[in-house]
Amino acid sequence: MWNIPNLLTSFRILLIPVFLGIYYLPGSDAKFWAAFVFALAAITDGLDGYIARRFNQFTKFGAFLDPVADKVMVAASLIVVVETYAVWWISVPALAIVSRELVVSALREWMAQIGKQESVKVSNLGKVKTTAQMVAIGGLIWEANTFVVVLATLLLYIAFVLTLWSMWEYLRAAWSDLSQVD
Repeated sequence: MWNIPNLLTSFRILLIPVFLGIYYLPGSDAKFWAAFVFALAAITDGLDGYIARRFNQFTKFGAFLDPVADKVMVAASLIVVVETYAVWWISVPALAIVSRELVVSALREWMAQIGKQESVKVSNLGKVKTTAQMVAIGGLIWEANTFVVVLATLLLYIAFVLTLWSMWEYLRAAWSDLSQVD
């Protein structure tokens, strides 16, 4: 159970309160260090999956914990981003991203219960969405300068579009099962 991918995932979970603690510290460097911790968590997200695939280190524990760690880190970071900016053009895509995660997680759980989890497994579109989302959130946390914030906001909107598109694709893949009458 305690292989390298699962240790990285567990480490990512431990980074969540560290991230939040640093984010709320007074001082001009706090946002940089919070963005750094967020980036470290994002890197462990990609690294744990790569190591699990490369060295065939899949576990049931990891299959459960990895998506939980991802979603909690993204939700925590988007909550502080929405709190910081407090404008609708940040709040709307943030809500869509969190809502999509809930919808797709519930969909995957339900599809697994009926033995059809393969039709809603992680896609390349979802991976591109996650990359845009993580870079956007990191930039919005950092707030280094106007250029970084504008670029991060643009990436947030790219992630927003990819969020809606990937959710549509997952729902479309499951629609024949969702629309069956018992």
